[in-house]
Amino acid sequence: MTDTAIDVLAPLRRPSGAFAMLAVDQREALRNMLAERSDGPVTDEDLVDFKLTAARVLTPHASAVLIDRQFALDAAIERGAVDASCGLIGSADHFEQAHDELVGRVTIDRLVDAVDLKRRGAVALKLLVLWRPDEAPDERIAMTQEFIGICRDAGLASIIEPVSRAPLGGGDWDWNAGVHAAAAELGGLGADLYKAEMPRRGEADDAELAVECARLTAAIDGPWVILSSGVAPDRFPEAVRIACGAGASGFLAGRAVWAPSLDADDVAADLSTNAVARLQRLAAVADESVGAEN
Repeated sequence: MTDTAIDVLAPLRRPSGAFAMLAVDQREALRNMLAERSDGPVTDEDLVDFKLTAARVLTPHASAVLIDRQFALDAAIERGAVDASCGLIGSADHFEQAHDELVGRVTIDRLVDAVDLKRRGAVALKLLVLWRPDEAPDERIAMTQEFIGICRDAGLASIIEPVSRAPLGGGDWDWNAGVHAAAAELGGLGADLYKAEMPRRGEADDAELAVECARLTAAIDGPWVILSSGVAPDRFPEAVRIACGAGASGFLAGRAVWAPSLDADDVAADLSTNAVARLQRLAAVADESVGAEN
């Protein structure tokens, strides 16, 4: 890791050096989650309202927050929804439905003005990258390198989020092998921070997960964090502990923090109590685990 990388990531870290970051950049996936709990259609305004409420309540307890341009980034900036102590990360990915997947194709969002976001207070951008075993790597590598360059030129930290996906040709495939193959392919391209899926989705025993996470540490040239999608919320704190003990530097998570609150009668109240408690617990685990490694 270079001194420049350390400097550009400083606004995303806690005093311990750990990353305890919140994600509210989910788009149509969040709409579907809200629709499962609603009698009527979920509007764009409903999405914005939830994201801004979550940001106001939770960002005082997060080292950084990731917000999407499509629905809430501008509103969050204009309405001061992000706590001053919390670094702001903008999404730089454009999602398209394809291949019977809600997010089946991802490109760089050309409506994102990195220089303007820097001026307005953002400190980083994030790009989702789909890794499929039967697709040639050239396109995703080129996209990742372009994104890193955009961030570098704007003075923003670059965060990449490779995710393992099924082959377009169908047939048997190994999701977990894809997690490691993505890290081997994309983890050395120069991104400031790598956001990884938790191996085995956190469902193996602790010793096996530690070995799996150590493999990611060896493959990724720089700091990395885990995401919570696919991991049971009750299991995620232990997943953070295991990953950090094997070389990770924290988490960037959404569902593990706020998803259980969606089932509450008063979602806003539950966010301010139970979701805050979940985030504080995760941050404490990251602080303890990363601090022990430093």
